[in-house]
Amino acid sequence: MTEAGADTVQAGTGGAPRSDLQAEIAGRILAMLAEQRPEPGSRLPEQRVAKELSVSRSPVRTAMQFLEAQGFLRSEKGRGFLVARLPEPGEATQEIPESRLSVIHDRMLRDRALGHIGHEVTEAELAERYGVSRALLARVLARLTGEGLIERLRGHGWGFVEMLENDRAYEDSYEFRIVVECGALRARHFAVDRVRLETMRRQHEEIMARPENVTSEHWFQTNTAFHEMIAEFSGNRYFQQAIRHQNNLRRMREYAEFTGMARARIEQSCREHLAIMDALAGGDLGWAEALLRRHLTQAADYTSLEE
Repeated sequence: MTEAGADTVQAGTGGAPRSDLQAEIAGRILAMLAEQRPEPGSRLPEQRVAKELSVSRSPVRTAMQFLEAQGFLRSEKGRGFLVARLPEPGEATQEIPESRLSVIHDRMLRDRALGHIGHEVTEAELAERYGVSRALLARVLARLTGEGLIERLRGHGWGFVEMLENDRAYEDSYEFRIVVECGALRARHFAVDRVRLETMRRQHEEIMARPENVTSEHWFQTNTAFHEMIAEFSGNRYFQQAIRHQNNLRRMREYAEFTGMARARIEQSCREHLAIMDALAGGDLGWAEALLRRHLTQAADYTSLEE
C-alpha cells in the first residue's frame, strides 16, 4: 500500500472526510464539543481549533465542513463556523468513521499494556509491526505524546510512560487521586460551573435510564470527564494536569483489561456521581468531599479501572 493509500479514508455520502487525518480531526472536534459543551451559536474559530489540536488549519477547515454537513456546525459569512448543536452521549463515536490513526493508536496501547511491545521502541520497529507509513506513524506518536503516554528518548527511539501495571501501582494511583481530587474541592478558587454541572448530570441520568445501551468506551469517557470536571472547578491548572495524567495512565491499562463492565457497577457509580453533584449544587463542599473520598476508596477495591 502506498503512503497516501495507507492514510486515506474512502469517501462516502454526506460529505465524508477525504482523508484519515480529516476523519481524526472531525472526531476530536466532536469530542471537544462533547466535553466543553459550548452554547449553540457560539463561534468556533478555525485557528483556535487548530491550535488546540496542534494541527494545521487546512485539514481543520475540511473537518469542520464535514461536521457542518452532519448538522453539528453551521457557517455564516464574516463569522466563520458556529456551533449548531452538541453531540449526544456516544454520538461522537458513531458519526465519524474510525480512522486508521485511531486504530493504530489503540492497537499500540493495547500491545504495550499486554507486554507485546517493550517499554522502549524505535520508529522502524513500530512501522514494521503495524504496517504503516512513517507519516502516519509520526501522527500516532504525536497524539500519544500529547496524551502524555510516550516520550522521545535522548538519542534514539521512544519510551512509553509508566502505566498501572500491577496492584501496587493501582493502589498508589488511587491513594494519590484521593489526596488530589479531595484537595481540589478545598482549593481557594473552587467554583462550580452550574451549566457544566447540569450537563454532566443529564449525561449520567441518560446512562441510568438506558444502562444496557452504554458501551465501555462511553462509560470510561463519561467517568473520566466527571473527575476532570471537579479538578477544573478548582481553578488550579495543576490539579487539572494531575487528574488528566492519572486518567491517561488508567487508559493504558483499560485497553488491555476493559472488555465490559457489569451494568450494576455502572449504575452504582452513576448514583455515587449524582450524589456528589447534588452536594456541589447545594454548596455543601464538605459533604461532597466526604462522598468523593468514599467513592474513590471503594473504587480502589475493584480490579476494574472504572469508578
